[in-house]
Amino acid sequence: MKNIKLSKVWDSLHSSYWFVPTLIAIASVGLAVTMLGIDRAGHYGPIKEWGWIYSGGPDGARALLSTVAGSIVTVTGTAFSITIVALQLAASSFGPRLLRNFMQDTGNQVVLGTFISTFVYSLLVLRTIHGEDYDIFVPQLSVTVGMILAFISIGVLIYFIHHASTIIQASHVIKSVSDELNRAIDRLFPEKIGRGVKEQHLFAEIPANVAEEACPIKSAGNGYLQGIDNDELMKIAYQHNLILRIVTRPGKFVVKGSNLVMVFPGERVNHKLTKEINDAFILDKERTEQQDVEFPIAQLVEIALRAISPGINDPFTAIRCIDRLSAGLSRFAQRDIPSPYRYDKNNNLRMIAEPVTFAGLTDAAFNQIRQYSIKDVAVTIRLLEAITCIATFTHNAKQREALRRHADMILQGSCEKITSKQDQKDVQERYDLAVKTLIQH
Repeated sequence: MKNIKLSKVWDSLHSSYWFVPTLIAIASVGLAVTMLGIDRAGHYGPIKEWGWIYSGGPDGARALLSTVAGSIVTVTGTAFSITIVALQLAASSFGPRLLRNFMQDTGNQVVLGTFISTFVYSLLVLRTIHGEDYDIFVPQLSVTVGMILAFISIGVLIYFIHHASTIIQASHVIKSVSDELNRAIDRLFPEKIGRGVKEQHLFAEIPANVAEEACPIKSAGNGYLQGIDNDELMKIAYQHNLILRIVTRPGKFVVKGSNLVMVFPGERVNHKLTKEINDAFILDKERTEQQDVEFPIAQLVEIALRAISPGINDPFTAIRCIDRLSAGLSRFAQRDIPSPYRYDKNNNLRMIAEPVTFAGLTDAAFNQIRQYSIKDVAVTIRLLEAITCIATFTHNAKQREALRRHADMILQGSCEKITSKQDQKDVQERYDLAVKTLIQH
């Protein structure tokens, strides 16, 4: 697994609106220096023969670049305004947790970077143009490149108008979060069923007195656990001949002073070891999907809950979220969950992790939607259809038991809240099909 701290830094940069525009602006400075160097040398080669290079005087060059710089500033302000409006719409329609997805949109970052870099380039070239009061110097190639950047900015503006209207559509947002869920599953659970490490005989290797003699390492701060540096923890456990039992997992909120790790044997715990272990846990103000596969599920659930709220009453969006959740859980059901028991190179037990379970992800995906949509027949039916779909991809009794439990709760709730006999019959038919599918698989 790649270094979690580097991954955290990259995620922070990728989620900012300054990093990519700054890189593009720096590139425009390099482009301006290069073009001006060519102009001062006067070696245009075949470029001048093509007839496309600027051939006007200093006044015309100043007017041209001044127009480009002034118009680009206006367009940049408009683009920023549209971006802020899009973020406000996203926060109100899909939830504030989805803002991070919009902030990570590379298209918006490149658009802003293109406008800013064109403005910076125009200013840098404009300051070098000399008229009759000085030695006349008109950087013909540099002015020509400025014109090209202006045309590129026009094309980028057209793209931005289309892109800004696309990224706030519910279907686009839901698909984006679903893709994020699929990537998280592929990254954290790469092994498909039948290829993973078997877990037999692992329990016998745990010392009998671990629970009694283990000493807790407490958290030094508050925040959501974004990631755990498992390689660093394994190194610490190996160097100090320890067994570490991690009592939390990425995505959980950690309170300062709560237990992070149980260390065996406990007498080896000291201030230095406590600090080293705390440094392996990345805490911050919000969750990310880097090691938290449940986070994209929570985002889809949040969109669904807002859609079926009385103020919005949009079951179609909720149904789309359920469809994406069923696809994600079907994908997860086919993956081999890594053993929570981690061994060093000498096959000695060193770490016991807090595992992610299929039942836990199913609860995260279905519980709140089931509770809030208990009177909505269409959403209730789609939940049962989702369970039927996921059931075809299950590979063990525990997975089917988790799905059956949700199907039973959905049926019970519908019987209590849905008054129409025909609607109850439709729900019962979907329930029977789900149960039949679970039995057959």
